Amino acid sequence: MKIKLDENLSRYLKDLLQAEGYNVETALDEGLKGRPDVEVGATARNEGRILFTLDVEFADLRKYPPGSHPGVILFRPRTMGPLTVNNFVLEFVRSTDLSELAKVCCCGRSRSGSRATPACKSGCLSCDRVLGQKIAFAKLQ
Repeated sequence: MKIKLDENLSRYLKDLLQAEGYNVETALDEGLKGRPDVEVGATARNEGRILFTLDVEFADLRKYPPGSHPGVILFRPRTMGPLTVNNFVLEFVRSTDLSELAKVCCCGRSRSGSRATPACKSGCLSCDRVLGQKIAFAKLQ
């Protein structure tokens, strides 16, 4: 499985995810720091990589419709400290078969709550729990 880490995720996640067996590249490694989200998304798509991000813009299905990219996983843990986020991402990948996820996955928000992202409102089919926090995701068709 090929993953692209957005610049808002810790660079230390690369080594941790590689140790789990993933092929990982970072936006920072590829000189995409500060580049527009559409450029980061296009690079991930062109490389056939699922994008891991904290950026809610990637949950906009009008900009990143399912089927137009290998996948986007938007992580929304309760707190954004680097260690908390790293642990949240690692627990998620260890407990989830990434090949089973749909094109947009909103991690950390309930799709039925008022804080849900656009992708959760329109695309999620089921919810699960990781580390006591909601994970909403859609299954591949």
